[in-house]
Amino acid sequence: MEVKALNGSFKKGNTLNKVKIAIAQGDGIGPEIMDATLKILREAGANIEPNYIELGEKVYLSGNTSGITTEAWETIGDTKIILKAPVTTPQGKGYKSLNVTLRKSLGLFANVRPVAALHPYVHTNFPNMDVVIVRENEEDLYAGIEHQQTDDVVQCLKLITRPGCERIIRYAFEYARAFGRKKVTCMIKDNIMKLTDGLFHKVFIEIASEYPDIINESQIIDIGAAHLAAHPERYDVIVTSNLYGDIISDIAAEIGGSVGMAGSANIGKNIAMFEAIHGSAPDIAGKNIANPSGLINAAINMLAYIGQSDVADKIKNAWLTTLEEGYHTADIYNNKFSIKKVSTSEFADAIIERLGETPRKLGVSKLTSGTGEIFIPEYKRKEAKKQLLGVDVFIDWKGSNPEEIGGILSGINAFKLKLKMITNRGVKVYPKGLKETYCTDHWRCRFVAVDADIETQEPVYKPVEFEQVLALLSKLHNTGLDIIKTENLYEFNGKRAFSLGQGE
Repeated sequence: MEVKALNGSFKKGNTLNKVKIAIAQGDGIGPEIMDATLKILREAGANIEPNYIELGEKVYLSGNTSGITTEAWETIGDTKIILKAPVTTPQGKGYKSLNVTLRKSLGLFANVRPVAALHPYVHTNFPNMDVVIVRENEEDLYAGIEHQQTDDVVQCLKLITRPGCERIIRYAFEYARAFGRKKVTCMIKDNIMKLTDGLFHKVFIEIASEYPDIINESQIIDIGAAHLAAHPERYDVIVTSNLYGDIISDIAAEIGGSVGMAGSANIGKNIAMFEAIHGSAPDIAGKNIANPSGLINAAINMLAYIGQSDVADKIKNAWLTTLEEGYHTADIYNNKFSIKKVSTSEFADAIIERLGETPRKLGVSKLTSGTGEIFIPEYKRKEAKKQLLGVDVFIDWKGSNPEEIGGILSGINAFKLKLKMITNRGVKVYPKGLKETYCTDHWRCRFVAVDADIETQEPVYKPVEFEQVLALLSKLHNTGLDIIKTENLYEFNGKRAFSLGQGE
């Protein structure tokens, strides 16, 4: 799978014909900053043909719960490129995020967010910061699979897949190689989530070995985020999963100067979407004071992607020159370096006036220097030997004494399956739990083969048949217990593929 890289030259692009772009004007400040951005693109000579699409708040409120029209989907399928202003998802009515819908439906697996300091014209404590966050864009907790299971407990499923890990991690290394980056840092939390984040870390180690020319390192996300906030100059490319990437990319943008200045790219196999990372800011909508820089930077990345890096460089250099000369919107205005506080439209006009100029201090943009060629191979699944070892049965029980429910379940011996332990919120409470552990009405009850060593300190699991699980569930149901969920316990290629209980 060939994927065109952010900030690279798409050599297969035909720059003689106008490139169709699906334009989403968005909500709140979206129409204002989109008008400013398109005006700059037009005056800079961008060879594009805007195709406007309807999505966002108005579409939601018209009764379309997806937030996007059928016609918009068709236009996106035709153009393959989207430039999108921020949209608003109505709150409190159960609407799904349109951004997540677009990224997942269109297979936009890589979210790429570069953040470089604009010191001293945009305040930052880190003038040498130049970081790229490569965020997995389709899975993790953003799968959005949630359930309320008892009066007390709701759950959200964290889904991490091997193909998802392989694609995003390889993209990060390919990106680093294509643009002369020296290091890729993986951020995970596999000291706690040993299977999900553990898989991400394992794949990172595997793929890193194929890029000996690039330094690789791994960090636990909490301390990694702290170090990023305190010492961003130590980082180059960071690759991580969806939720962590969402958080640390905003941290990086803010400490780099402003979330409102950063743009992002969402890259897939066939389609790409470019957008600002900030929200729709309805409180300042219609006032002509919003900073369009985030969307401008997104458009610059889009131009590089479609093979118009020369125009992208022209706009980027004019934008940097405008900042150097002190023409600033209200959000970044300061008495020391600002010459004039400008509106959204005036900022766009100032950039247009400086097309063809280059900055003296911020560094000249050279997007044309990137190779722009990134190759992600198709995923090849390796079949593993899978063996059933038992079952976790989740029960809604309103009692509070683990010994009571443990006594009930220990008396059930169904076709060689017997209770091994009970946990509550992941902590073992039976047998031999601690009385101080707080218990909700949500009990995970682990059943394994009778001939396993139930009393041993080291867990022992032996193969069972699915019919044994069905027989167990039937007996549990007949006792009147409220079974809310089951999870089969497997091993793959002889390796346990489920977590132990805390204290097990």
